[in-house]
Amino acid sequence: MSIEEPTEMMTLEPSAIIGFDGHVVCGLRVHPDQRHLVFPLGNEISIYECATNKQSFLRGHTNTISTLDISTSGRMVASGQSNHMGFRAFVIVWDWETRKEISRHELHRVRVQSLCFSSNDQFLVSLGGKDCGSIIVWDIEQRTAICGTIATKETTGEATKVASLNKRFTTFVSGGDQNLRVWNIDRERKRLTVQDVAVGKLRREFTGMRISPNDDTLYVGTMSGDIVKINLNCNPNPSDPSQDKMPVLLGCFGKHNAKKPPGKDCEKYHYGVRDLLLLPDGKLIIGAGDGTIDMVQERNGNFKNYRGPTWPELKSLQSTKIDGVITSLQIRNGKTLLIGTNGCEIYSLELANFSSSLRLLKTCHTNAVYDIAFPYNFSLVFATASHESIRIWSTSKMQELLRIVVPNFASSSIVFSRDGKSIISAWNDGVIRAFTPLSGKLIYAIPNAHNKGCSSVAVTSNGKIVVSGGIEGQVRVWKIDPYVQSLIGVLKEHYGPIESVHINNYDTEVVSASRDGSCVIWDLIRLTRKHVIFAHTQFIAAQYFPTGVQILTAGSDKLIGYWEAYDGSLVREVEGSKSGPINAIDMNMMGEYFVSAGTDQIVRLWNYQLGVEVAVGIGHASAITSARYSPNGKFLVTGSSDGGIFVWKVPEVSIWWWWWWFV
Repeated sequence: MSIEEPTEMMTLEPSAIIGFDGHVVCGLRVHPDQRHLVFPLGNEISIYECATNKQSFLRGHTNTISTLDISTSGRMVASGQSNHMGFRAFVIVWDWETRKEISRHELHRVRVQSLCFSSNDQFLVSLGGKDCGSIIVWDIEQRTAICGTIATKETTGEATKVASLNKRFTTFVSGGDQNLRVWNIDRERKRLTVQDVAVGKLRREFTGMRISPNDDTLYVGTMSGDIVKINLNCNPNPSDPSQDKMPVLLGCFGKHNAKKPPGKDCEKYHYGVRDLLLLPDGKLIIGAGDGTIDMVQERNGNFKNYRGPTWPELKSLQSTKIDGVITSLQIRNGKTLLIGTNGCEIYSLELANFSSSLRLLKTCHTNAVYDIAFPYNFSLVFATASHESIRIWSTSKMQELLRIVVPNFASSSIVFSRDGKSIISAWNDGVIRAFTPLSGKLIYAIPNAHNKGCSSVAVTSNGKIVVSGGIEGQVRVWKIDPYVQSLIGVLKEHYGPIESVHINNYDTEVVSASRDGSCVIWDLIRLTRKHVIFAHTQFIAAQYFPTGVQILTAGSDKLIGYWEAYDGSLVREVEGSKSGPINAIDMNMMGEYFVSAGTDQIVRLWNYQLGVEVAVGIGHASAITSARYSPNGKFLVTGSSDGGIFVWKVPEVSIWWWWWWFV
């Protein structure tokens, strides 16, 4: 009987994505149906259903999404991206019901800074970044640009935000560094008319903007930490776009501190007002750069003779503080406040009670995910290693269960002990740390395990021997006792950083992969070298086949190598990527299949025996840095350099050839 290769390539579908790009200003949105959250994740838009925890995705951008908006009716979503210098950036309009693209344009250079729909869903206004600086009005029905112009004067800074009025669908506002302007769309003449807001001598960098329901008043946050109130002076007839009066400044407001004397009772928000909300009763929700969330109302005081441009007009009603810079504020169901931070976290807060209702909804890593680990033969949880933290996640709820924080350092490798009682981790400060997976408490630490940083770690099945690799190129073997951890061997052969160490299932050998172009097979009992594997590559990953007879390697030459563990000879090489290094490989428990991933942002599932691709998964927005097969073989977990974690469902693959192989 001959072994036939699969004729069709299957697709890996992500069953969940753990991630939220909190660096996108106003990137967190609540859909008008109040059942879905919409937010960017790399080059995709995630649509999260709150009741069922299900996710769907809008894919079409070629680079990181920089802004998005939802139409007033909820029928459309618009998104803009950033791109490399000198290239155009896409703006895409999506249909909400079908989750399909309606139209797109690339009239902006490098970056799309902000987007807003007109209140009647007829127009989409897009603002380019500092390398573009133009405003484009897009007719959604006609799928064409109506008009465009430069957003600011030459004497002011760049514009960073656009917002449309609620009743006047041809009018919108733009703001930024020392500029605040009201625009009107002339559909017939295909042009824009503009009026500058009269702010006198006030000089501010404007941030978040909110407009009252009747379009009378505009509230704008500033990086100076105060709130600017503007009278828009719109025509009383919403259907008449003409404007006889200039928009004028009503006041610049700070928070009142009753404990201080008059003249010194005005406080500003630290690190600026990043976003704000206007509630139906006229109260304001303010999100500051230091993580402060404030509910305030105007005092309606007389500040005619008050010294200083900022008046203590705002009275704080409720206040709380969270970690990170506030980047998004949204209201859901009229009673729940959703908060997005630059720490890539989403919090919920009940408007009725700030003091005890704060809850973390979603979180993810803010830096690259360097490693992923499952407990032995247990697929309900997995751990990830990144900058300053190790996190344990639930695979059923896709939520964070535990966070272990070590400030200012990064964990490059993690592994669970076979009994599941400890997580052993390697850190770039040269320390090996072991934690309990339930409480996150430190069990032991081995200081100065490697003098230039510890890059990889592995543990034997009995948990008594830990093998570590360092940046300096040494492999060290440690004996782990209940109260003392001692060095029992230093293996010196490599002269480049150790990228991975892996112990076979019999605890007799360990293979180390190094950037110096070699993999060394070590005798773990006698602590001697057995064989050396050389190749014209920088090895990044090496792993034993479950029976220990072969070793699988990957590196910078884009090739996946099969090697005999007995003598280190090459058995086979297959091309694992066409455009970049392979950063991670992992086999399933039986060795039937393995997964590979790298800088080409593609996840590949392979048939080990045939050496052919079975399925591919596309979705990551940046280089994939880690990949792991679940112990039950039903899903894969991959992590990328932007902090995103993807969970992929493994398709049903025929394995008749595997049973024939053993017959």
